Amino acid sequence: MNTVLQVIGISKQFGAVTAASNISLSLGSTEILGIIGANGAGKTTFLNMVTGYLRPDSGIIRYRGSDITSLEPREITNLGIHRSFQIPQIFPKLTVFDNVLISIGIAGGITKNRWVPLRSQTSEAAVVGLLERYRISDYRDRQAGLLPQGVRKLLDICMAMVGSPRILLLDEPTSGVSVEEKMVMMDTILEVIRPREVGILFVEHDMEVVEQYANRVVAFSEGEIIADGLPTEVMSDAEVRAMVVGSDLQSNPR
Repeated sequence: MNTVLQVIGISKQFGAVTAASNISLSLGSTEILGIIGANGAGKTTFLNMVTGYLRPDSGIIRYRGSDITSLEPREITNLGIHRSFQIPQIFPKLTVFDNVLISIGIAGGITKNRWVPLRSQTSEAAVVGLLERYRISDYRDRQAGLLPQGVRKLLDICMAMVGSPRILLLDEPTSGVSVEEKMVMMDTILEVIRPREVGILFVEHDMEVVEQYANRVVAFSEGEIIADGLPTEVMSDAEVRAMVVGSDLQSNPR
């Protein structure tokens, strides 16, 4: 398995607060890596640095061997690193269909010519295909802001997958999703992604989801990595149990 993402010693300060301290990790081309940690542990800060929304104070981020530390979010997305957000980044007043259509216009590579209409037979067929793969076709004409939370999450992830990314970063994909929906949603995501060579890194508070889907787990605490290994090893680590699993993480279903 090739390494597609390599993070070397990145740190980030916000005044007197250390959000990330000397973080180093790698992600394989088909690996599913789960990141756990209490609120404020630095997980989302880490994702924001990898995707260009924050600039590290020090350290290097490499994608397929190239330094991307100083690139802007759009440049990083165009390279093949896509993400979803803890709070879905959708256009709430538009339909599900139009949300995905806009994503295709931005990242799908169907047309880059401003004079060519986005809505075409090709782009509409691409939207229909994505909605079917993510099992949200029944909602295609619904206003996105009125969708159930689980469907909003799937829509956000569906939009993130436009353009065939090589890395997909998911920030708390099951947050706010019901017990009945969360495993179905994760199964749907992986069913779509598995035929492709995509490395997945997901931040998650639900230990049941982490244990079931991650190949490897990294535990964050106070901006530092305190454990990195197989899920069973990390979950049984004494420091992780004291500082992460025993904090505000969910070891039981909602």
